[in-house]
Amino acid sequence: MTTAQGTAPATTADSITLRARLLRLTGRRKDATDDQADRSILSDHDRRRRGVRVSMTGVHLFLFVGLVVAGLGPLLWLAKAAVTPTQDTLSQPFALWPNGIDWANLEHAWNDIHIDQYFLNTIWVAAGSWFFQVLVATTAGYALSVLRPKYAPILNALVLATLFIPAVVLLVPLYLTVLHPPVIGVSLLNTYWAVWLPAAANAFNILLVKRFFDSLPREVFEAALTDGAGPFRVFWSIVLPMSKPILGVVSVFAVIAAWKDFLWPLLVLPDPAVQPLSVRLPAVQSQTELDVFLAALAISTLIPVVLFIVFQRLFLRGAGLGGAVKG
Repeated sequence: MTTAQGTAPATTADSITLRARLLRLTGRRKDATDDQADRSILSDHDRRRRGVRVSMTGVHLFLFVGLVVAGLGPLLWLAKAAVTPTQDTLSQPFALWPNGIDWANLEHAWNDIHIDQYFLNTIWVAAGSWFFQVLVATTAGYALSVLRPKYAPILNALVLATLFIPAVVLLVPLYLTVLHPPVIGVSLLNTYWAVWLPAAANAFNILLVKRFFDSLPREVFEAALTDGAGPFRVFWSIVLPMSKPILGVVSVFAVIAAWKDFLWPLLVLPDPAVQPLSVRLPAVQSQTELDVFLAALAISTLIPVVLFIVFQRLFLRGAGLGGAVKG
């Protein structure tokens, strides 16, 4: 009984001391946060001055207009020229439809140039390249970062070394490999496999995904393994849901790279019936009116613009892992 009575005041004193330390620590953090919020080129007092406020507004407006003109200007001009007659585009390239809008350009581009067929071919090329690039990048990054076999440093060094090889040097070996595959023995020319498989071996995406997997909390993996989850279950149910930001970035890179690629599809897809827009549009340029050709270009840029608008938040927001590990 005496021990219990003697321990209670000590416990109360320790509790008071701990609360005081927490209050001081919280106050210091709050002061540090306030100091960081006040740190800028201009203080709050300067921002209240009329001259400073007007000048800062002018600078912000100038930068905003400059960024809009530099970033959206070419796209907006292309959208305008797509529905403008050829003579108006040549005589007054920056005028807003001096002789009216010609919506027939889009119809001619879609039907006469067969944009619908080449557009579908481009979607097939981009979709397959995206799937295989994401598949190889995530599985390779998972093996190098999470599974970490004994030879992982050697594989990592080999993958990194491929970045120092110029892409043009690999054209002839890749073409010969596609022409005479070592295992199946059937030529892959004029098939989308000839575009998908070489695009899958992207060392940059593998290293990018690996670095992101390195930043994931290991406590989650250890808890899943303790609960009996295997490597595939950890990859599918834990790693991939936590990797949405990097998956979005790799997806945008893969689709845009496949959408604008010209040289490799030109080499391995000589049949016009399976060629994408990036190959067919330069081929039909000399046989097409300028306004119809610009309309075809505007249609071809539609998917990349939509993809960037959809995935732009994944470039900016974090992984959202704040609640993944408690304690």
